[in-house]
Amino acid sequence: MSIKQFPTKKIKNSKDFYLEYINHKSTILQNIDFKKLDKIINLLKKCFKDNNIVYTCGNGGSSSLADHFTCDFIKQSNNKTNLQVKSISLTSNFSLISAIANDINFDEIFSFQIEKLCKKNDVLFLFSVSGNSPNLVKAIKKAKKKSVKTISFTGFDGGKLAKMSDLNLNFPIANYGIVEDCHVSLMHYLSQYLRNISINNNNFEKINF
Repeated sequence: MSIKQFPTKKIKNSKDFYLEYINHKSTILQNIDFKKLDKIINLLKKCFKDNNIVYTCGNGGSSSLADHFTCDFIKQSNNKTNLQVKSISLTSNFSLISAIANDINFDEIFSFQIEKLCKKNDVLFLFSVSGNSPNLVKAIKKAKKKSVKTISFTGFDGGKLAKMSDLNLNFPIANYGIVEDCHVSLMHYLSQYLRNISINNNNFEKINF
């Protein structure tokens, strides 16, 4: 896998930096694996149809994206559609996370919750730039033991998560901001596309996406 790097030198001009930044992001997004993307869409559709739950997790900025995913899918994807989206972010209960981290181990903050909450055929969505966070690796191992389907968005070379996930979309560039931008874009795309094909009202001009 060819991993791009940005920047490779100091770029003093703000416009030049901006254009290179967005060009790298645009190129990566346009060269996504569309067959794999369709598999992710179909897995999510099946999850919602079967009344299962999508759990999300991530660290740092990716923890915010895990919360953002749950927000958009429950609030927007369900809006005026026949979807029955259920989603829980494993990053949002700070009291529980601190208790697990303090009393057990920080590496168990997601796997402990997966053990207690998840059931067979639920979906675990993991967001990670490096793909190597120990707590996410433990989370995906626990999910597999419970027959939970796993999807991950990663960056750089994909790390361990890319190899362990049932479905993975990797964004091969060594730049945290660009990778996270791609993750956010794909999350919004999934939420809006699934809403778009499931909406009950054909008068799209009166619907805000």
